[in-house]
Amino acid sequence: MRALVFATILLAGVCQAQQAPIRAAEGLFDAQALNLGLEMATGAETFTVFAAGGNTYQYNHGAVPFAFKGKLYVQWQSSPHDEDAPTTQVRYAMSIDGKRWSDAIVLAQPRADATVTNGGWWAYGDTLVAYINVWPHDLEPRGGHVEYRTSKDGIHWSAPKPVLDDQGEPLQGILEQDIRALEDGRLISAAHMQPGLKAKPVFTDDATGLGGWQTGDMTNLPTNSDVSREIEPSWFTRDGEVVMTFRDQQSSFRIFAALSKDRGETWSRPAKTNIPDSRAKQSAGNLPGGGAFIINNPSNSKARFPLVISTSADGVVFDRAYILRAEGDKLPAQKYPGRYKRVGYSYPKSMVHNGYVYTAYGTGKEDIDITRVPVASLQYE
Repeated sequence: MRALVFATILLAGVCQAQQAPIRAAEGLFDAQALNLGLEMATGAETFTVFAAGGNTYQYNHGAVPFAFKGKLYVQWQSSPHDEDAPTTQVRYAMSIDGKRWSDAIVLAQPRADATVTNGGWWAYGDTLVAYINVWPHDLEPRGGHVEYRTSKDGIHWSAPKPVLDDQGEPLQGILEQDIRALEDGRLISAAHMQPGLKAKPVFTDDATGLGGWQTGDMTNLPTNSDVSREIEPSWFTRDGEVVMTFRDQQSSFRIFAALSKDRGETWSRPAKTNIPDSRAKQSAGNLPGGGAFIINNPSNSKARFPLVISTSADGVVFDRAYILRAEGDKLPAQKYPGRYKRVGYSYPKSMVHNGYVYTAYGTGKEDIDITRVPVASLQYE
């Protein structure tokens, strides 16, 4: 009987592994080698968007790139010293060429009754949308909602208003920073919904991204926490399907993934993949002409280095990987003290624009950097 029970458990584990919609090719990462045994991405260039200094805000993180009317934008959260401090601002900078960046511009000031963090970008027509996540100090369990501001020129902004759900009510969740459109125009992202922070896919057919948001039907994994096990997702498409990738808050140091076959309305239960991670935010997307990519720190530990882009021709097996930012002597040291700071390249978010994959991230949670790689060096023949 004991042997039968063990065999049943083993079979269940195998089945669960088989249910994961993506996987890394065997031997892709060498955990014993410097930089996981990987080579630098051909043509990779790195530029600094904002550098922390003695007279600046010294905590900077959560960078999100976007393109609008011939300019590049990067948005992030910033505070004097500490992560998620009440003094946190949302800031952004602009660039014409992706190399030289404007001074930081404040998009959202600290509030007396809530902490603000950045929620990403969208654009419709001639209008740029900036999302701002709002975390009320008196809300228990910890959670929040999302607001937006709009601009025609990236300089002058409307007053904040709530993002609405499909019932016309404020969306009661913290919006993830990966708002993108399917080929038919439907917008997909994720939100960490109240009560607490329960990650759920969300979608809307409102092209403005300002309302009509609905929660996709996805069963979260079991947890006793007010925060779901799977959090901070990103996503890509393959053959009419949507794959959403997640951070695992229970420290398996593996990416989890869920699959939708109906444009984000229903989803498989998130399943553990064999793709290593650092229990951190990651980014995913599609390459022009076919294929998918995931950008993360595949360290199989809390180490947020190196920063790697892994690619797949079919959106199932990720069989190539390249270094975007290296470890070893090339890893910048931490410059200033601060709560939750760590060395490394944290919380990447990406976009494909004008022949490049751009990845923005926090270096040491102090500097905001952006690395670009020619799409041509990543594409499959």
